Amino acid sequence: MTGAASRAVLVAVLIAMPGLILPGSAEGNTDFILLLALFAAGFVFVEYASVSPSLVEFREAPPFNRTRFFALFLTVLTVSLILRDIQAPSATTGVLFGLGIGLGEVMDFAYSPVRLLVVALASGDSPESIYIIRTVAGVAFSISLASLALFLAALRLGDWPVRSGAFNVWINLPTFDPTTGGDIVDRLQGDGRLNIGMGICLPFLLPVALHLSEALFGLVLTTSAQALVWIVAGWSFVPLSLLMRGIAMTRLANMIVGQRRRDAIEGPEARIFAL
Repeated sequence: MTGAASRAVLVAVLIAMPGLILPGSAEGNTDFILLLALFAAGFVFVEYASVSPSLVEFREAPPFNRTRFFALFLTVLTVSLILRDIQAPSATTGVLFGLGIGLGEVMDFAYSPVRLLVVALASGDSPESIYIIRTVAGVAFSISLASLALFLAALRLGDWPVRSGAFNVWINLPTFDPTTGGDIVDRLQGDGRLNIGMGICLPFLLPVALHLSEALFGLVLTTSAQALVWIVAGWSFVPLSLLMRGIAMTRLANMIVGQRRRDAIEGPEARIFAL
């Protein structure tokens, strides 16, 4: 219960954070933000407090969800502080802004995801708009790449996901039924490849979708700094989440193949999976 409550509080803080950091951004929508934060916190609390899982995957396979959450948390926090520096400069936000400028310049090359996002969101040819979006996009993309590298390190060095015991498929993959749809290894490998492919493509496709939505439907997506925070965070976090899920699925498929080999040699007592 304590772990579930702490997770719920962190999720609520994450959702409310841009409104708390950005000057005047919460005016007029405070009730909506509060309601959304409470709903998300309640959902997370119920998921982690209950014995039977429903939607959250890899609930008992750290650091999968921890890596994803802290990547999103750090992205929202850093982007919010950088945008705050534009309206209310300080020493801390100034350091982050300078770091973001450098990262944005490094990653802003032809056909890069950062360049595509700048083209999609920048207001015309406004130098200030291009400058700001390139800065926050460079920071967000760098956090995603670093988080992916940390997860790969945990995968390789930490013997994820069986370092802390047997991997329970029902608890950690509640929406995946291992008893239907053919061989579980083929299904895991197929899901893994699909998620990895989507994770690689989405940083390039999402800016195109944003640009088309503005051109076809006249949507103005960056009407506020808070909206820009969530657009940039979603653009960097969704591909990261898909890549991590795809890598995890592929890892599980390879471990099941290895387990079958051990079963043939050592017997079922060597099993590391619980289905």
